Amino acid sequence: MKYGFVLPDLDIMTAPELAEEAEAAGWDAVFIPDCISIETPSYPAGPASDPWVTLAAMAMRTSRVRLGPMVAAAPRRRPWKLAREVATLDHLSNGRMILPIGVGAASDDAGFREVGEMMGLRERAEMLGETIEILDGLWSGEPFSYAGMHYTIGRMTQLPPPVQRPRVPIWPVGIWPAEASMRRALRWDGIVPQKKGGRLKPEDVHAIRERANRVRPGVPFDIIAEGVTPGDNPAAAQAQVRAWEEAGATWWVESLWSEHTSATVRARIRKGPPRTPVGAHPKAISDRDAERA
Repeated sequence: MKYGFVLPDLDIMTAPELAEEAEAAGWDAVFIPDCISIETPSYPAGPASDPWVTLAAMAMRTSRVRLGPMVAAAPRRRPWKLAREVATLDHLSNGRMILPIGVGAASDDAGFREVGEMMGLRERAEMLGETIEILDGLWSGEPFSYAGMHYTIGRMTQLPPPVQRPRVPIWPVGIWPAEASMRRALRWDGIVPQKKGGRLKPEDVHAIRERANRVRPGVPFDIIAEGVTPGDNPAAAQAQVRAWEEAGATWWVESLWSEHTSATVRARIRKGPPRTPVGAHPKAISDRDAERA
């Protein structure tokens, strides 16, 4: 099991510093939101920064932790521009980027609903699928062409390709048990699972793991579980995470999305990840790093 931490929207000067603290405290990855202006009845508009600029600053302050957005909103970005941005960050971080990617929180983000971006879920899902295919093609470093319903590339070569080969790991959001969503996610390197009409549970992760093992036997595939653990109670935190690990999750991502200040986020980071004892779970599935071993 690997352990990530999502930094909520804080000021641009704080995120690189907290990423450095997370690395020192033993976290394996640090993620940041991708939004332009989130505002809901329960989440008032607050500070936000551009994810790519922020991640570049975080890359310069760290040397080990993986980095990425949680999650990149594909439909409001030109795929070829996204490919170049993420590849550049992969070089800045010496091969530490991960790309969780989804359709975007269109109804909550004024960067969708107030500026004329595509709002239909079906269309945004189509754009997500095409974006991922284009990223994979352009990251090959070879001449690439594409003709889809939403995007067309006559011929393009992007050099240099990312440090990571064959590509920066792509983790699409997958809605369980929606067939089209799951089929798309299982083609790539991992999944950020959400449950249609409810809250994801360990038994859902177990079902996703079983399906992944059937669809791509023997191929490493990451499954991400998210939540909040009590930093001041390591035993309770480990027990909470253990259920997800035994179900087949390979990452636990501590997600303090709202109602937190830089002080409370820093305090939780310093408590460290809810790492379970080595060897306690022989059935745990290794993540992409096992492929390099």
